[in-house]
Amino acid sequence: MATMLGWYFAANDRRLGYGDGRKIAVGETHEIDGKPKLCERGLHASQRVIDALDYAPGPILYRVRLSGAIVHDDDKASATRRTYLAEIDATEMLRAFARSCARDVIDLWDAPEIVKRYLETGDETIRAAAWAAAWAAGAGAAATAAAWAARAAADAAWAAAWAAGGAATAAAWAAWAAAGAAWATAGAAAGDAWAADGAAAGDAWAADADARSKQAARLERMARAALATARAAKKEG
Repeated sequence: MATMLGWYFAANDRRLGYGDGRKIAVGETHEIDGKPKLCERGLHASQRVIDALDYAPGPILYRVRLSGAIVHDDDKASATRRTYLAEIDATEMLRAFARSCARDVIDLWDAPEIVKRYLETGDETIRAAAWAAAWAAGAGAAATAAAWAARAAADAAWAAAWAAGGAATAAAWAAWAAAGAAWATAGAAAGDAWAADGAAAGDAWAADADARSKQAARLERMARAALATARAAKKEG
């Protein structure tokens, strides 16, 4: 029987969505009848945490094994069976990930000091002020390829902020401020060249893909470390 190890995010209530409502528990296996179909029918999971994050309804992260009939896509798979192997509340991990994505592009814009401090420390007492400062900030300078990297950071930060319940939005806004500044400069300085120069477009796409790849590897390390910590704590308990 075919199997696939993957990652799956659930909401805080730890129940299946889309009207299913079944409770999720480690050791449990959920099943469906009929053939799985991507995005429409089946029990889904992704091989990379960052891909699962794109579909996350909340911050509860499961290590899962798909089995039975499985259909695959680039960023997810759908199956007739999903077994829950381990669980972590990834809220703090996702907030840290969002801040790290914003720090990746901090040099692409004139970030206010309070934003830098929040991204470095995660101090919740200054989060609201950092959010306001990041929202209000604007100008910067960057090349087109850097703008794509900034956009990738912003996308990842927003996905993490959404799953973590919004507490990472200051980091997400910081990443978007960098992306906005980079795109404004790139559009003014190199927009015409992009249309004429395929190499420039290729470099930009490569920058986006490279940034996404680095974020994926980072989040995978964070998730595996959090999972190991959770398992160790469970054994000690």
